[in-house]
Amino acid sequence: MASLQSALLEVVSSINNYLSSYILVILLIAVGLWYTIRTRFVQVRCFGEGMRRVFGSLTLRGKRHKSGMSSFQALATAIAAQVGTGNIVGASGAILIGGPGAIFWMWVIAFFGMATIYAEATLAVKTRRRDADGAIHGGPVYYITTAFPGRFGKFLAGFFAVAIILALGFMGCMVQSNSIGSTFSTAFGIPSWIVGVVLVIVCAVIFLGGIQRLAAVTEKLVPVMALVFLVGALAVLAVRIRYLPETFGLIFRYAFQPQAIVGGSLGYALKQAITQGAKRGLFSNEAGMGSTPHAHAQANVTDPHDQGVVAMIGVFIDTFVVLTLNALVILSTLYVSDGPLAQGYTGAITETLNSANLAQAAFGSVMGETLGAAFVAVCLFFFAFSTVLGWNLFGKINVIYLFGKKSVKVYSVLALAFLFLGTLVSNDLVWELTDMFNNLMVLPNAIALFALTGTVLSIVHAPRDRRLPRRTAHK
Repeated sequence: MASLQSALLEVVSSINNYLSSYILVILLIAVGLWYTIRTRFVQVRCFGEGMRRVFGSLTLRGKRHKSGMSSFQALATAIAAQVGTGNIVGASGAILIGGPGAIFWMWVIAFFGMATIYAEATLAVKTRRRDADGAIHGGPVYYITTAFPGRFGKFLAGFFAVAIILALGFMGCMVQSNSIGSTFSTAFGIPSWIVGVVLVIVCAVIFLGGIQRLAAVTEKLVPVMALVFLVGALAVLAVRIRYLPETFGLIFRYAFQPQAIVGGSLGYALKQAITQGAKRGLFSNEAGMGSTPHAHAQANVTDPHDQGVVAMIGVFIDTFVVLTLNALVILSTLYVSDGPLAQGYTGAITETLNSANLAQAAFGSVMGETLGAAFVAVCLFFFAFSTVLGWNLFGKINVIYLFGKKSVKVYSVLALAFLFLGTLVSNDLVWELTDMFNNLMVLPNAIALFALTGTVLSIVHAPRDRRLPRRTAHK
């Protein structure tokens, strides 16, 4: 079994190296730049509007809808998918391989990604459909076939649907459960397979409850889990506050001179920093990947622009808040001048620290080893658990597109099986498989985004009163 995993890991890693080093980086930056310019920096112009729409009517007790979700429930479901192991384990891996500068390139990807996800969300709302039962179906497969009505469009949509089912519905859930199992084993000594059994039972209950139960869970879970992590990270940074200037200096210095800490030539080190930032940034905020549009398509809004600006806030919260706080904790405790990784990820330290426990070591350096490990394990559990819920929905929508509603039960059983399997296999192989299918998802989604530029521009530049409706006082 070990030799088979090792051989498979080598093959998948080679494929990913080519995809992420060339195709992925080019496409992500190209789409983000394209929409940033063509929308006249919508992520800057409409940022305040997006914040007001999200937080101006924030509630954890959204009403039940006959179909779809409220705008906030759709955002919560999208953030549930975005804020997962990519923010903790993924960011840790990016820093270990690409150095502190990888965080800078994550920021770059996220900034342009905010324009990309605006386009994805508006197109998802614009092209969504309702079936005879009133259920909403929307996502990239629907705007791909809108962009290309013929056989080519059907091929691209089918390719995307298969890739997302494998990437998120199956392999992605393995990443989440694998990370949960690893951190719980480190923090509490609980065998990973026991964690897997508990996950399967809890997720099965929610999967069977449909979109309405999912929306009810995510709108309550996401704000609470983000707040808990926020408080813990800020507490650590308060203790290490005198190292923050040095921490930001590390990020900007090693973004352009990574060879000083990554090793090798400047070209090799810069490639590692950028590709790790792009690859993990994609896995973290999912902008351009085509996953979160499935959630935004469920929003009960009439103007696609309204959900587009809300979607941008999801990327902001994921990368510029949650991921950045985690990165600052890691760098300010482990990479600064008195940290064990000040000279880079070399030597004996590589035998004890890895992407799975790096955040635990960072928080533990201030909170104490036991409490730090437990805090990260609990946060990661809720992050990953919420991601599993979102990703299962995204995969389910594409299963229905390909095979019809009767296939949902089979899909759910397989998803639960992969969820459990993730607690048993190696961490590196799981990440590489997920990266590969994530990369493949980007291709048809990016092609459609370019093709539908005119539709997005007609939405973003349309005259409208963008003031939020005033609340009506209850008598």
